[in-house]
Amino acid sequence: MELACLGLNHRTAPVEVRERFAVGTTKLGEAADELTRIAQVAEGVVISTCNRTEFYVAADSGRTALQRLEAGLATRQNLAPDDLTHFYRLEKHDAAKHLCQVVSGLDSMVLGETEIFGQVKQSYDAALKAGTTGGILNRVFQRAFGIGKKVRTQTSIQEGSTSIGNVAVDLAEKIFGHLQDSQVMILGAGEMSRLTAQALVSRGARSIFVTNRSYERAEELAHEMGGRAVRFDDWHRVLADVDVVISSTGAPHAIIHRADVEKIRRARKFRPLFFIDIAVPRDIEPSVGEIEEVYLYDIDTLEQLAEEARVRRRRQIEECERIIEAELTKLNLPGT
Repeated sequence: MELACLGLNHRTAPVEVRERFAVGTTKLGEAADELTRIAQVAEGVVISTCNRTEFYVAADSGRTALQRLEAGLATRQNLAPDDLTHFYRLEKHDAAKHLCQVVSGLDSMVLGETEIFGQVKQSYDAALKAGTTGGILNRVFQRAFGIGKKVRTQTSIQEGSTSIGNVAVDLAEKIFGHLQDSQVMILGAGEMSRLTAQALVSRGARSIFVTNRSYERAEELAHEMGGRAVRFDDWHRVLADVDVVISSTGAPHAIIHRADVEKIRRARKFRPLFFIDIAVPRDIEPSVGEIEEVYLYDIDTLEQLAEEARVRRRRQIEECERIIEAELTKLNLPGT
């Protein structure tokens, strides 16, 4: 018996294609049963999340089963020839390895995310209850779950931020201990400011103040963040109260000077103040970072930290792949 997989994911298909093949969690068992009939096989599991739909089968000939499955899907979904180009087809060792990568979070949009483990287990349990699994798929999926746990416990694949926005938020958490109840001011309403602010809010930041030369744009972003718009002429007043400042205005020169911060230190009772300057040219005078309780990071520093995190993450991926390969040799399936 051979293992085979037909699937599509966030890398191979846009959302308008993926949603056509999505299966609700309450329909996974029914979908697995339908899969076995279409592919004319005894064993089948359907995995469906917002980022992927994958069909796993065990058959005498994996290639033949995939051909039947493609033909069946083309008829049932009224697929155009171009639609089939979004699918990947994996057999034997490649199919088993891919499943292990999925369960381990290596194939996720957010590398190392943990939710996929539970989603795959839910899909397998549904197929098990529907009676569409047997000796091959039971062994493969149970081994994949064991490998997924091993990858997550023996590597740091879930740790470390690789985007500039998340690196900045990690730094803020190190400074403040936590971001609950912290207040954030955004100078400029560009995309990078928005993404960084979203990351801060996701970690518990309480209040968001948005200021921009276009007050209407400030209002738009403030509404999106659940915050409050501040007129550009008033941002100095807000500076006395906030904990984090994200600046990306597109101004041709610095708009925050050391003198601006020195003026409000006493009013702030010398509390820590964290500046994230992601503007080019820089919005914040470098000497601001020389003030004792002030932490200033510019785009180059953040990018360097992000790249270091990416390097560490790549090393972790290599270690995860080594674990997967070593564990798959114990499975001893045909072709694996």
